Amino acid sequence: MENRAGHFKQNKTKDPVYYSFVPKPMPPSPRVELTEEIITLLINANSRLLALESVIDHIPDKNLFVSMYVLKEALMSSQIEGTQATLEDVLDPMLEENANRNVTEVINYVKASEYAIERLNTLPLSNRLIKEVHKILMDGVRGQESNPGEFRHSQNWVGRSGSTLSNATFIPPTPADMKSAMSELEQYIHKSDEIFLLGSDLNQFFLTADKIDPLIKIALIHYQFETIHPFLDGNGRIGRLLILLYLLEKKILSAPILYISYFLKANRTEYYDRLMEVRLKGHFEQWVQFFLHAVLESAIDALNKITRFSSLFGNHLRLIQEYKGSKNIMRVFEYIKANPIIEINKTAVALELSYNTIATVVKILVEMQILVQVDSKKRNRVFMYESYLEILREGTN
Repeated sequence: MENRAGHFKQNKTKDPVYYSFVPKPMPPSPRVELTEEIITLLINANSRLLALESVIDHIPDKNLFVSMYVLKEALMSSQIEGTQATLEDVLDPMLEENANRNVTEVINYVKASEYAIERLNTLPLSNRLIKEVHKILMDGVRGQESNPGEFRHSQNWVGRSGSTLSNATFIPPTPADMKSAMSELEQYIHKSDEIFLLGSDLNQFFLTADKIDPLIKIALIHYQFETIHPFLDGNGRIGRLLILLYLLEKKILSAPILYISYFLKANRTEYYDRLMEVRLKGHFEQWVQFFLHAVLESAIDALNKITRFSSLFGNHLRLIQEYKGSKNIMRVFEYIKANPIIEINKTAVALELSYNTIATVVKILVEMQILVQVDSKKRNRVFMYESYLEILREGTN
């Protein structure tokens, strides 16, 4: 069975015969047809990304927004893969004492994302970078025995827990085919065939020129990477991180404030189904349409969150400024924006203030209804910036 996405190849082993997929190089032939739906989504998605990019440098506390967006993307991308962790788990002020495997997976994703974004300054998006990021992602977590930072040397497969080659949902390329496919994918990533053009003649341009919009290109790159499945574990998370890294490398975004996993998690079944439809039937158009919808909705959500965060912080800042002797209150307020779940003693150490000073400030912030006590303990009390967390946790439960 063959289509424009590739074909399944029979492999003989000591076990029963199995059929692995051999993907054709990108871009597909014939090229992705720009249907009316795809063109509309493409224009709207690019427009929303431009709007998002235009507000990035005007966001108060830009670094805070970026760090929280990276954290949320890490959490939701990990949840797609079955990681059992919540936002509260990851932000727990007692994290060092309470850390578990699930939380470590999310923290590793954050570290891998930050490393990758910084590494783009010295190394282009490439197989080398992908391997380096994978090594950080898999450090000390489940799958760490699966050659972190190295492409696999054995056959893998996709399926329900406990499945085997004989009943897998999908079997990626053999190691030899995988290496060839990843080399071809790297060449495609570096190929200068993107065109940054919007306008009424968009469809005609695409049909007559050997160019492609970056959003369609990254849709194809993500599909191809997920299909190749070059690692024994961590492919989904690395594949979704590639989306952000590509948008950053192409200067479509200047900061990582788009978390596409929000949409992909909410539509997880369709996400996997669309990928399989390409492999089985070569339905690239359906996949591209789904992907553009994901980008559009994610950009709209990001713009909405920025507006809500700015309004929330602005309102609370005014409350604090109206309070006499607000210097220490302001310091704690800035701290809880980056650490929305706090414990008094740890906060005192972090800010180099006395326990009593922090306790007094926290009491004031509770009275202002900015902080809420998590429990009724008298010692090691934990407090949440609940109205902030309410916005952050959307989609993570």
